[in-house]
Amino acid sequence: MSARVTVIDHPLVQHKLTNLRRRETPDWDFRRYLRELAMLIAYEVLRDLPIEMVEIQTPLTRMMAPSLAGRRVCFVSVLRAGNGLLDGMLEVLPTARVGHIGLYRDPETLAAVEYYSKLPEDVSEREVIVLDPMLATGHSSVAAVSRVKDAGATSIKYVCVLAAPEGIKTLGEGHPDVPIFTCSIDSHLNDHGYIMPGLGDAGDRIFGTK
Repeated sequence: MSARVTVIDHPLVQHKLTNLRRRETPDWDFRRYLRELAMLIAYEVLRDLPIEMVEIQTPLTRMMAPSLAGRRVCFVSVLRAGNGLLDGMLEVLPTARVGHIGLYRDPETLAAVEYYSKLPEDVSEREVIVLDPMLATGHSSVAAVSRVKDAGATSIKYVCVLAAPEGIKTLGEGHPDVPIFTCSIDSHLNDHGYIMPGLGDAGDRIFGTK
């Protein structure tokens, strides 16, 4: 695989992922587990944010302390399932800007079709974190990253909960400069393009639709 892939194997991450996979997990718990998982993922994805030393006053004395500096962040949610990760990410970094890209997968060709795009005007000045729980065929992922690049972004990471080898290969070939962060690389895609063993349709399970 030509992609740079980080599998986040922290025990809490893996435990929450198992609960997401369970068929009997109701939609309200699914949303909660996904939000909590996103918060844990954020710590790994954002660990290289630059910091600077600033002078502050504690209740006892003045000191030099680390503070975020430099490049700002934009979370880009790939609609609609990406919104399940967005809330948790914003809990960790509420100052981030937010963009949305609407894509759906053509059931015949499995190709990504864009129906909506709204990104911050200064996205080119920010580190962009593209959010989509499932990296399946990779076509939507390539399209989303291409859209972000077209808007001028040069520093991009891709975050998902599950990835299939086929999707990693497609995204890696389309955008080899974009690192991928995931909680698991599953076995394969089935004939309908779903990740196996997977967790079902993330969007349906987040919003209680079929």
